[in-house]
Amino acid sequence: MAKRHLIECLLFAGVFLGAEASIGAQDDQTSIRVNVNLVQLNVAVTDRKGDYVTGLRPQDFMVTEDRIPEKVATFEAGGEPTLSLSGAAAPGSGPGGQSAVEDGQTSGQASSGDPVPAPGSRFSDANVFILFDTSNYMYRTFVYAQDAIADFIRSLQDANKVAFYSYSRDLSRAAPLTSDRRQVLRSVRGTVAGDNAALYDCLLMTVKDAARITGRKVVVVFSNGPDNASLVPPEDVAELAQSTGTIIYMVSTQEAQLEPISTAVFERMSKATGGKAYFAKSWKDETKAFASIRDDLSHLYFLSYYPQANPNHGWRTITVKLVGKELQSYHVRTRDGYRLQQTKASQVNSVALGSSDPKPESDPKPEN
Repeated sequence: MAKRHLIECLLFAGVFLGAEASIGAQDDQTSIRVNVNLVQLNVAVTDRKGDYVTGLRPQDFMVTEDRIPEKVATFEAGGEPTLSLSGAAAPGSGPGGQSAVEDGQTSGQASSGDPVPAPGSRFSDANVFILFDTSNYMYRTFVYAQDAIADFIRSLQDANKVAFYSYSRDLSRAAPLTSDRRQVLRSVRGTVAGDNAALYDCLLMTVKDAARITGRKVVVVFSNGPDNASLVPPEDVAELAQSTGTIIYMVSTQEAQLEPISTAVFERMSKATGGKAYFAKSWKDETKAFASIRDDLSHLYFLSYYPQANPNHGWRTITVKLVGKELQSYHVRTRDGYRLQQTKASQVNSVALGSSDPKPESDPKPEN
């Protein structure tokens, strides 16, 4: 009798534990989802002399994500109207029918059918965040740097939205994202130099702000020296920028270039996001650097795609190549990957287009 009672207890326990495990597994499947959005790429193509190559079409590009070919959904060359390509995979084509979006790559194959013109979307629609070093490194060249930044802001087209931030130990959001140039310029003139430099901490917060914005995002940093106060490593900043499709351009003076570590970090961070690093020896070189950035932005190709099914839920490597023997001598510059983000099911819809980072609830909402 005792033996029979023991067997009944064990069977009951097995049924109970099995049911609990089933419920737990079911919860795991429904509470976490892969966040997927349209992947956007900014691509620069230059020849051996460093001159920009124009006139390329969608079929000239081949993009892979973890070696998986992708189909281009939209294509834009410079300021031309955006082409919407038929036959591109629609959202929800990822594993299990989930939407598969992250910053990714574009397909080198033009989809079947002719490109169909879509509403124009020029780079003048981009959101440009300017981050200005106001640390104690800036005392001697402060006014010259202000002049170079002010000229850069004036050179941006009226349709651009610009935010001006400054940093020393802390970040100051002096002018939230706005189309009002006068407000931004007043903020530039109102900055003063002061504390130690926490560049990477403040740049990380700037990238988080940019990640909340739908569309193209650019961060232009002016730094006059190395970072001596940050808590976060530059690798974290670069990865977030890559995973949110944010281009980082670094403009620095020879003060930062005197420190080999800072030079290497600035170059590596900008290259990883598809941007460039400049080291100015004089205020005239600073002005030239900002003019070069403006020129670079106006010559970018914009490609987007919906990622194909991919079991990799971590870092995904992006490769963009040109198709055709006559194009092989050209150099292609874009970001080299992104990390797939996982969010709670309730957060999936809060992610901005082209961004894999959920909207931070604690950050102030930028102006439109």
